[in-house]
Amino acid sequence: MFEGKYSKLLTGLLIVGIIIIVGVIGFIGFSIIRDSMLKTDAEDAVEQFQGKVNGIKNEEQTENNVFVNGVTPIIGLENIIVGGNSSNTNTQTYKGFPMVGTIEIPAINLKCPILETASKSAIEVAVAVYDGPGLNKVGNTTIVGHNYRNGTFFSNNKKLTNGDKVYITDLSGKKITYIIYNTYTTSPEDSSYLERDTQGKREISLLTCTDDAKSRLIIFAKEI
Repeated sequence: MFEGKYSKLLTGLLIVGIIIIVGVIGFIGFSIIRDSMLKTDAEDAVEQFQGKVNGIKNEEQTENNVFVNGVTPIIGLENIIVGGNSSNTNTQTYKGFPMVGTIEIPAINLKCPILETASKSAIEVAVAVYDGPGLNKVGNTTIVGHNYRNGTFFSNNKKLTNGDKVYITDLSGKKITYIIYNTYTTSPEDSSYLERDTQGKREISLLTCTDDAKSRLIIFAKEI
């Protein structure tokens, strides 16, 4: 009788153990699939964005070369699309948020949309403009992204070193190459990097958390 109860107890514990193991495996599998889909979605959005702005730019160039009976060509793209943090008439969005460009960092295999405003919900799905004049504008533009420690967004920024390149494409289709020249960590209260003097040059700052979320990882890059 005692052996029968003991056997049932072991069987029950075994079943519970199996359920826990299956649950853990399922959770890990779900996380991997979710992260992979997030990365794929971001990369697809980059390709679509660049294809669209390049197509518009090519149409503009064609239109500007056509003069019929002295009529002025159709207004250029630069007069209807404004980059950076400003409002614009471009309807490109990513997961419901306005896009202002894309960022590519080959050293960490990153391709991601850049959203117009760094709201809490926006930076859950991509990186975003946090401060500054706007993408590819003269001055320092800060781009913020989460470190989820899973390879998405700015999770791998800690692997970047001086000399690595960052490519920013804006709404006009202009793609500028920036080279990293400084990386450091600082306290969450430090915001001195936002207002640095770029001496009339284009620069970007990449902002994210350290793995322990106690400090901020800051990366400076300048146009080359």
